[in-house]
Amino acid sequence: MNISYLIRVFQSTGQRCRRGVTCLRAGLAAVLVVSLVGCASSVSVVETWEGNPAAASNAATLQTPGEIRVTRVNGRVMTNFLMDDLALDYALLPGENEVVFVYKTIWAKSTVVRNGESKVHVIESEPQVARFEAAAGETYRFKFDQPESRQEAEEEMPEFSAQIVSSAGAAVATSTVWDPKEQMTTSRTPIPASTSEIAPATGENALEQLKSIWETASDEEKKAFLRWAFE
Repeated sequence: MNISYLIRVFQSTGQRCRRGVTCLRAGLAAVLVVSLVGCASSVSVVETWEGNPAAASNAATLQTPGEIRVTRVNGRVMTNFLMDDLALDYALLPGENEVVFVYKTIWAKSTVVRNGESKVHVIESEPQVARFEAAAGETYRFKFDQPESRQEAEEEMPEFSAQIVSSAGAAVATSTVWDPKEQMTTSRTPIPASTSEIAPATGENALEQLKSIWETASDEEKKAFLRWAFE
């Protein structure tokens, strides 16, 4: 089962709608928005460990803006949410932490967009890593230069680097290009990389099918589906 199949299911169901595809797309868009609002409220703080370690009661917090997508913390793969531009807070255990992330900017195209072509330019950094000692109860955030144009973003991206700063504004780490061979191997927090797979959706609930299929869709399939749903 793939995205194309799910679109056909929605289209066949939507034939009963008086306004046809227009009504179908509007309804699907509304469902997606409601779902995203619910997801955002429930995952605004992401725990980066497994189990119930004692130190979790006084965890530190790493605030991330929408331009930053955290992919791993201490070797554990972070969840790939439905929308990857959510501003999230990551709860970190006190002590040494390794955070792998990607910085991404999106710029609207000023030229005519052909049918099926993306309407935006996406400029993304190489995976970055920041290692630092997190203090119990402290709040950290990312600090980086924000380009004012697409050209500036393209010029600066090869040398991109971000700082992790404390609530007092003190820099505790500066990111570098991530080398998977050098990832942290500490046993302080037993958090192996996630290998769980989402089970296929069952029944006739189209929304549940959409959520399940989305997790396994490629980036191009996701873009194509979102263009179909919102155009």
